Amino acid sequence: MMAKAELLAAIAGTNRGVITTEADRSLVLEKVVQLEVQNPTPQPLSERDRLSGVWRLIYTTSQDLLGLARLPMAPAGPIYQCIRGQELRLYNVLELQGIPFLEGVVCVGARLIPVSERRVQVNFERSILGVKGLMNYSSLDTLISRLETQGPVAALNIPLNAERSVGWLETTYLDEDMRIGRGNNDSLFVLTRV
Repeated sequence: MMAKAELLAAIAGTNRGVITTEADRSLVLEKVVQLEVQNPTPQPLSERDRLSGVWRLIYTTSQDLLGLARLPMAPAGPIYQCIRGQELRLYNVLELQGIPFLEGVVCVGARLIPVSERRVQVNFERSILGVKGLMNYSSLDTLISRLETQGPVAALNIPLNAERSVGWLETTYLDEDMRIGRGNNDSLFVLTRV
């Protein structure tokens, strides 16, 4: 699909949106809009199996995520979003790189409440920060399984700001390997399936 290839080309070299100019952001947005018009899944909440999975963030305008990606002492590694569609759960996971054996993980868990066939309210419930080695972090799936079963996680619980613990996310494009979402604070997310 030509529009998808053009979007990926526009995103290439932006480091998930960290390194962009106004012209870059305008071009990405133009390509996103072109792809959204061709959305093969106009009602993603009706197709939760397609929506579910582990997604890797490849571009965003979210100032919160871009701020984390710019941390000098612990540069951001991959950023994932895991959606459990049937359970209406979402987990954002940021792997922090840096000093060997002190690589970290930030994970935020949320409950999703459908508002329409495309939009969910996102209620953030738990946020943790830990060192991979101390957490016995072997994989994203293992961490999320422990969080889902309320199993012990050797990590710091980070208090959530009550004003920022609720948001919304609308899936505007979804196919087998790409998802585009728009959220509160005028944020844009482009993700690919892992």
